[in-house]
Amino acid sequence: MISPFKSLAAISSLFSTLTLSAVAFAQTATEQAPGAAETPSTAPAESVAPAVSPATLPDVAPASIASDVAQQAGAIPASMLPHDLTPWGMFMQADIVVKAVMVGLAFASLVTWTVWLAKSLEIRFEKRRARKKNRWLETAKSLADAEREFAKEKDPVARLVRAAAHEVELSHGLPAEGVKERIILQLERVEASASRRIGNGMGILATIGATSPFVGLFGTVWGIMNSFIGISKAHTTSLAVVAPGIAEALLATAIGLVAAIPAVVIYNVFTRSIGGYRLILGNASANALRLASRDLDRGSMKLRQPTQQAAE
Repeated sequence: MISPFKSLAAISSLFSTLTLSAVAFAQTATEQAPGAAETPSTAPAESVAPAVSPATLPDVAPASIASDVAQQAGAIPASMLPHDLTPWGMFMQADIVVKAVMVGLAFASLVTWTVWLAKSLEIRFEKRRARKKNRWLETAKSLADAEREFAKEKDPVARLVRAAAHEVELSHGLPAEGVKERIILQLERVEASASRRIGNGMGILATIGATSPFVGLFGTVWGIMNSFIGISKAHTTSLAVVAPGIAEALLATAIGLVAAIPAVVIYNVFTRSIGGYRLILGNASANALRLASRDLDRGSMKLRQPTQQAAE
């Protein structure tokens, strides 16, 4: 039986023999190759790249060099940065569509304030005149006196008095029972005409107040769309490049709100004022009808009575 120690000693002697044979073969190969293993002991002092003369450098502008360096460093060139972010500057730099939106909204705002000034003076004057004549009607004794007093006037209260007197005159010789109903119809027509006339311009305010925010929003959408197009062309997502276009778009929205908010507020104020004016006209109409009814009951107007009609 072979001992394990003897086997291990045999393997060790075989491995040593193979190692010595490999070393001897390597030394023999090195001696047979002439100069193959010789290497220079020192490297040349000069650089591998040849020296370049300053005269051979390309003629590159300093601005383009700075721009390339800035782009490589992640910065934005100065030519792409906004120079004037004032409202006027943003308006001048905006797209033609956004400019048209801004000009239209500015014109709408001008129309709003013009209507406000004109209607304020008109409503104040009409209400003052109607109150004054309505107070006179409250103390008048007959419809004929009121007609003579307002004979040369053309305001709504005077027309109410003349309409009542005219209907009484046309009813001469007719039964008295239907005169008041016809007078009421004539007075309602005069009131409606006066209310429609005093309400001129309210539709403009309502239109401006309802559409201006949406017009400004259209300018905003258009401006933001142009900003994204600029991002794709500039190949950068820096906020400094996107900010001017977004600011122009938001300026359109701001102008839309500036035009819409006063229009809505002025419309509501005028609605209440016109309601008060209609109330004054209603009181004047009631006073005119009261005077006509009083004259009819006095018998000062020559109208046919139902008994006379039945006798005929």
